Amino acid sequence: MRTLTLVSAPPGFGKTTLLAEWLPSESGPERPVAWVSLDRGDNDSALFWAYVIAALQKVTPGVGDAALSMLSSPEPPQIDALLTTLINEINSVDRDFALALDDFHVIESRAVLDGMAFLLEHLPPQMHVVIASRAVPALPLSRLRGRGELTELRATDLRFTADEAASFLNKVMGLNLSAEDVKSLETRIEGWIAGLQLAALSMQGRDDVQGFIKTFAGDDRYIVDYLVEEVLQRQPEHVQQFLLQTSVLDRLTGPLCDAVTGRDDSSDLLETLERGNLFVVPLDDKRQWYRYHHLFADVLRSHLMERQPGSLSALRSRASAWYEEQGMPAEAIEQAMAAEDHETVARLLAANFDEFERTGHYASLARWAASLPEEMVRVRPRLALFHAMSSWRSESHNATARRLVSWAEEAIKKLEESGGLAPHDDTGWTYIGPAGLEALKGEAFVIRLFSSSRQMTVEQMMDTAQQALDLLPSSKSYIRGMIHMINAGLQGETDDLQSMIPSLENATEEARRARNLPLLSSILELHGNVYVGLGQFEEGLRLYEEAISVGESASSESAWISCAPHGRMADLSLELGDLENATRHATEAAKLVEKSPARSHILYARAAAIDVFLATGETDPALAQLERMEGFIAGSSNSRHDSFMSSVKLTFGVRTGDLSMAADAVRDRGLSPGELVSDQNDEETLAYGRYLIALSEFGDAARVLSELVPTLRARGRVRLEAQGLALLAMARELSGERALALEALGRATMLGEPGRFNRTFTAEGPVMDGLLEALADAVRRGRGPAECGSSGYLAFLLDEAGVKTEKPAATVPEQEPTRSVASLPEPLSERELEVLEMIASGASNQQIAERLVVSMSTVKSHINRTYRKLGARSRTQAVAMGRQLGLI
Repeated sequence: MRTLTLVSAPPGFGKTTLLAEWLPSESGPERPVAWVSLDRGDNDSALFWAYVIAALQKVTPGVGDAALSMLSSPEPPQIDALLTTLINEINSVDRDFALALDDFHVIESRAVLDGMAFLLEHLPPQMHVVIASRAVPALPLSRLRGRGELTELRATDLRFTADEAASFLNKVMGLNLSAEDVKSLETRIEGWIAGLQLAALSMQGRDDVQGFIKTFAGDDRYIVDYLVEEVLQRQPEHVQQFLLQTSVLDRLTGPLCDAVTGRDDSSDLLETLERGNLFVVPLDDKRQWYRYHHLFADVLRSHLMERQPGSLSALRSRASAWYEEQGMPAEAIEQAMAAEDHETVARLLAANFDEFERTGHYASLARWAASLPEEMVRVRPRLALFHAMSSWRSESHNATARRLVSWAEEAIKKLEESGGLAPHDDTGWTYIGPAGLEALKGEAFVIRLFSSSRQMTVEQMMDTAQQALDLLPSSKSYIRGMIHMINAGLQGETDDLQSMIPSLENATEEARRARNLPLLSSILELHGNVYVGLGQFEEGLRLYEEAISVGESASSESAWISCAPHGRMADLSLELGDLENATRHATEAAKLVEKSPARSHILYARAAAIDVFLATGETDPALAQLERMEGFIAGSSNSRHDSFMSSVKLTFGVRTGDLSMAADAVRDRGLSPGELVSDQNDEETLAYGRYLIALSEFGDAARVLSELVPTLRARGRVRLEAQGLALLAMARELSGERALALEALGRATMLGEPGRFNRTFTAEGPVMDGLLEALADAVRRGRGPAECGSSGYLAFLLDEAGVKTEKPAATVPEQEPTRSVASLPEPLSERELEVLEMIASGASNQQIAERLVVSMSTVKSHINRTYRKLGARSRTQAVAMGRQLGLI
């Protein structure tokens, strides 16, 4: 079986019947089939993939659990992330299976179609997709066809031949037609299976069969209308009534049909209709749920409209009531909406809105809310708020959301003026007390905050968040926890890190009260980030560990929430010099990263993995992670993500010696030494300073870093300030400004000592090693800077860097090389010296290859030998060592 089998033909050509007969025989017990019968409601992306996963789990239990949890997350998942997670889970299945999607022509949603295209493009080899559709679906069929991965069946393949028509009419339908009669009928119907079936039903019990066949003519629409009329007229009255009344249902089951028709024998009647080939299709093996052939249902509804036009609303209202009683609110709303029963739609929305949001039915919420009359929404603030939230969450229609919030605010004002009386239904009013009015105002502020954030300043957002908190009752713990967490982030934008802690503590309390473990894990992780930023690593570790533990306790479906704290733990462990623990947490984050619907989780986890790979010298896996980050962020309009991606590329390029990559990032972001430092790009500015050092542009590097450090200090970014000071010390040293270098390094070590910072200093190479020796010697002699780490901490750093300290660094003249060429175990060749000089000038690998007229592989060989002989791990270290040895 190929990747995709497509059965595409007009209605009535037996597509469903063909698949129902063929798939079990083709697949067998070794290749089970997950079957999904689609209807128009499945254009909701969340519902579509939830049904697909539910079907897959029937044949392969457990597969898709993580993807299903993403549909229940507070944030709408990115479809590519959702499907990547699902595909990864399918890859672990150890047997072949098929997914059958029947009536795919009802799918018109671009989001669903794009998701199916993505799935087909990355389909695991053990999975096969079978689609039945009236029309050719908008999927990448040409690409699949060109690769030999598509099997197609069209109407010409499905038409009955004369022999097949004779067999069907005489053997299956029990008619005794001559070969001439069969040929005449088959010629007129042209192999159309549904037409043959309808014709056979009409001919049963008829005396003048030949006369019927001779007068049988017309196009498909008239044929269907005529034959259904004939079929209906020949059915008993109670069967006719049953068919017409239940035609309003997309799916049929005995109790539901009883509720709609008032009968008590619908289950038996459905079985009778199925046995009589009356266009009833079973949807499960137990024959509990059915549906009518779509063409047959369409015609039945048309006749119902003609015969009993006033009955439609009543029938659909009965169906809605039954669905509500069975705890199926989505189906109840669909029927109420079709019946234009706006009061029921509004009531069910209000009763189930939170659950629909939790399960990710954003598109359905938007559609249901939009079905309500404007005059109803305008005077009922809760409906306006529901509509606003669903518009914002489902399609990012922030302008629509803002307009709806305005309606809600106007309605709330009128409620206040009326003393709290609100319209409840067509017959009366309900009283909303002061507490209820305040809750409505609070919810309006929350949606205003979410939908208008890009039009608001940080101060305005903070003010709005605080107003919402003041108004929302204590029972709204989940939303209050969210607001406290958002408020903490906003406070971090305008104040120092320390100011975030009270809001985070409040957020933690609310999340614990709400018993929402995913939210609690997220808050704990953010709280840990604050303490790490403050340089209080021990407290950060504790919070990360709790965040991981809480996330793991939430359930396997919410396991993705632990991705972020695992990534943070990897980063912090690396800083502390614990490479083993860093690798372990990076590995755990990598397992969860594809399951996360949060873009920031994915980016930071991959960045942590890159740092760990580079620390262990695994450049290729690090590059693979970088490429996946770039692909994931492509097309993003988030400036923070762009800045973060730039910092990762700059650091990667410098540490691997690929300055061309770093230069591309500089060009793309428009970075220059004269650019003012922004509090939005701290990490990018640090990485840019390191890049300037690698280019030997020490003056510009010092300029950039000198401007950055005070802003970091003012905002309490202790860890970043220490990193900035360490780089500034290197720039000063390489510029021949030893005193200023030691002053900067002294403060950096003072900041780093409480948290026992490690790689901030020990990963920078020989220039930093030499500076640490000089600083330690100055401290021993009592000549250290006013702000400086202790001699014990400096000794720790030198030991971690592997620097021998038997000979005091102060015995070496400050401006003279600390080593001689002869001290190299293996001297550099003339070509290697030439390459080293070009590296020092900032030339990229490609530029070196062009100047030397050699291949890129030859250049890389020269560079690797130069690094080995100098004991360097990067361009920066190689240049620094070359300058110390007097080679350049």
